[in-house]
Order: sequence, then structure tokens, then C-alpha cells
Amino acid sequence: MNSSLGVQDFDELLRDLATASALTEAAVLLGCLGLSWLACMLLRRVLKINGAVVFGRNVVDGVLFPLVALVLAVIARHLLMGVVKVAVFRVAIPILLSLALIRFAVRVLSAAFPNSSWMRTIERTISWIAWIAVVLWVTGVMPAVMEELDSVRWQIAGGMVSLRTMIEGALTAGVVMVMALWLSSAIERKIIHGTGDDLSMRKMVSNIVRALLLFVGLLFAMSAVGINLTALSVLGGAVGVGLGFGLQKIAANYISGFVILAERSLRIGDMVKVDNFEGRVTDIRTRYTVIRSLGGREAVVPNEMLITQRVENLSLADPRVLIQTMVQVAYGTDVRALQPKLVDAILKVERVIADPPPGVQLSNFAADGMDLTINFWIRDPENGQGQVKSDVHLTVLDVLNAEDIQIPFPQRVVHTIVRNESQAAADAN
Repeated sequence: MNSSLGVQDFDELLRDLATASALTEAAVLLGCLGLSWLACMLLRRVLKINGAVVFGRNVVDGVLFPLVALVLAVIARHLLMGVVKVAVFRVAIPILLSLALIRFAVRVLSAAFPNSSWMRTIERTISWIAWIAVVLWVTGVMPAVMEELDSVRWQIAGGMVSLRTMIEGALTAGVVMVMALWLSSAIERKIIHGTGDDLSMRKMVSNIVRALLLFVGLLFAMSAVGINLTALSVLGGAVGVGLGFGLQKIAANYISGFVILAERSLRIGDMVKVDNFEGRVTDIRTRYTVIRSLGGREAVVPNEMLITQRVENLSLADPRVLIQTMVQVAYGTDVRALQPKLVDAILKVERVIADPPPGVQLSNFAADGMDLTINFWIRDPENGQGQVKSDVHLTVLDVLNAEDIQIPFPQRVVHTIVRNESQAAADAN
């Protein structure tokens, strides 16, 4: 492929596109696109991959489709060069190359940051830059633009740097970082969906691998821009001082995250209570932990808080949880006969476990009746406590009604003092 088109070449290209041979090229190009689609469909069915960076969701929106079409178009161009005057492929090949770069960058960034709100903006920015480059290439303006960019120079650290060099270095750095993100996302996906029961440990390994790949990618990107890596020793010292003073909390949260994942004091799926917020651990990141309550609310808790403060873990060593409730019965009730009946009835509630067994204790002599404390255990605190307490209350109510035992209500006795008329008159005087 030629380095670029000149202005005269562009005029000639427009004339060639109006000839009858351009229709032949267009038909061959459509055949290349059809073969590319068919090859991608067959590969996806054989490999059973869907929604990945290579194949995308609908085959044509993946990276492989424009790449295969680009290879076929290059081959077809060489075959047609001795038969017809090539014009359509001189435009189609840069377009397919730009489309492949756009799909690759957008798909990788979407896989690395699936829930990011600014992905649409980045996708449009990459698309605009790629299509503008294609237009400049095809119209023959690219050489003039590159010369103008090369003429803008300034001195940095004893050397001359042009605007063209910085733009090319930035683009190279972007490609390197996208490649690093692609590899890290692929490796993280394999680790997270791998075998083994310890999801927290796999999460920690995936975070370490991703951080290492991004660090290596950053070094390559800086080298591509033209930054001397030997100067990073001074920069590293400055960054260390900055971390020591200005980024203490961030560094502490990251270190705490790795400590939590390594010690497994908190695991994904545990029911915990932190700072009066109770819920289930849904994700453990290197900087924070996400806790989702049974009511649907989510709390983002910094990892340092989980290390330095008290955390109640309902399922760390034993998932069984004790639940207490209370009922009051009237004075005169045979409590000793009532206790085993209540225990047997509570054992029949679906989520109540038999080991440890429920218990009923006479806990207090109140003003209106006798307080009975009911203790029972459950094994699934992640399903909440409200429903099981309601079932136990209904069971206790059924037992009391069957035994004709009343739940007392507050009673007050009013004493009336009657005095005779003479005593009232004497009091008046």
C-alpha cells in the first residue's frame, strides 16, 4: 500500500471510481466482506465464543470481521492490479484498517470497564480520530499535515521534540495500553471463572495480574513516547514522598484490600455488619468492598475501615445465627408445661434448625405478665430474619390459642373514695 495519496493522485482516483471497472472492484469487495462474515460465523460456532472482543455480539461488531476482510481485500487488490486499474480498494483498505482499530480499542475498553459511563464519549473520540485520519489519507492532505506538525518543535531536556513525534508517541502509547488492558481482562476472566471454591483468592490473583500488566504497559507506553526510563528513579522518589504524605488513605486502602483477600477474614458471600450497616459482601476490590443489604441498598466501604474497626461477620467460621424474640403470658400459666410445646412447634418452622435446638426461658416477671424469651437458630442469614421471625411468632400464637393461654394487656385498677357530706363541708371550711 502506498504511503499516502497526493492531490493529483486523488483527482485521478475520483476519475477511476467513475469507470466501469470500479463496479468489478465493488463486487469483489462485497465478496471479501461476505467471505469474512462466513469465516467469522464458522469460527464462532466451532470455538463457541460469544460476546468476546474478537467476535463481538453479532460477528460484524467484533475485531475479527474487519481484520479478515482487510486481509482478503489486500489479497484481492494484488490479484486485480494486473487486470483492472485499482481504485475502490485504495479507499476500502484504509477504511477497513481504521474500522479494525476502532473496534479493537472500543471492545477492549468496554471489556475492561464494563460499567463506565464515559465509554460512549471515548468511543466517539476514537472513531472521529480514526475517520479523520482516513479522510486525510484518501484526499492526499496527510503529507501536508504531517509536515506542518513536524515543523512545530520545541526543546525539552536538551533535545528537540516535534508535535508530530509527540502525537505518534501518544498513539503508540494508547495502542500499548489497550493491548495491556486486553490481556489483563482476558486473564482476569479466566481466573475468575476458573475452578476452585475460593473466589476471594482468585479475585486477589486477578487484581495482582492486572496491576502488573498495566504497570508493564505503562513502561512500554512511556518508552514509546520518548521518555527516558532511567529518569524514573528521581520520579519514583518524588512519588514515594507523595504517597507518604498526600496519599496515605489511598495507599492504606489498597494495602488493606490485599490483606483482606490474603487473610480471607472477609469473603464474597459473607453476611457482615459494619458501622451499623448489615448486608452481604458482593465484591472485594483492592480499594473498597461492596456490601449489599437485604433491602437492596449498597454500601461502598473503604478497606481500611474493615481492618481498623470492628466488623461482625455472621458467616466467617459458622453460618449459624441466633435469633431472639419474646412473648408475654398471663400469670397463672403453667410455664413448665408450655415450654416443651413451644419448642416442638418452633422446630417445625422451615428455616429453624435443630442443632442447636430452640429454647424457651422464663426471663422476667413483668407488671402485666410473665416474659418468655424464645431463642432459635438459622443457617442462612443471607436470606434475612424478618420472615423467619414472623413464622415463629405465628407458630407461638397458634400454640397459645390452642392451649387457651392469653397474652396479657396492660391493666390498671382505679380506686374510688366516697366521703359523706359533713366531712366534705368540714374540708371546705
